[in-house]
Amino acid sequence: MRSLLRSKIHLATVTEANVDYVGSITIDRDLIDAAGFWIGEKVLVVSATTGARLETYVIEGEAGSGVIGINGAAAHLINAGEKVIIMGFEITDKPVKPKVVLCDKENGIAEMLNERAGMIVGE
Repeated sequence: MRSLLRSKIHLATVTEANVDYVGSITIDRDLIDAAGFWIGEKVLVVSATTGARLETYVIEGEAGSGVIGINGAAAHLINAGEKVIIMGFEITDKPVKPKVVLCDKENGIAEMLNERAGMIVGE
């Protein structure tokens, strides 16, 4: 069994960071659906701005809001305005074709990419 990338939101902009909130990452419902995340799912969040990495869980933000909220202690590591990559993994013994959402400047869906083993298909 291997842990393989299943879902990714690529280069979303953090819209808020709230240390006083009780944990998690808030993600616009449209992005959750496009990437195939589940509410409560554990995700790896990486700041493309600073390189900070953390694990947390997904909570639902309003659809169409563009919200990417870093909550709780994680807000000490990743701040509003940073670009992040949000990844979910699957433990399986079969290849996985991840859903990859590339965000625009407002955290809308700019493009859906097809990736396999870290390489973009068709290049």
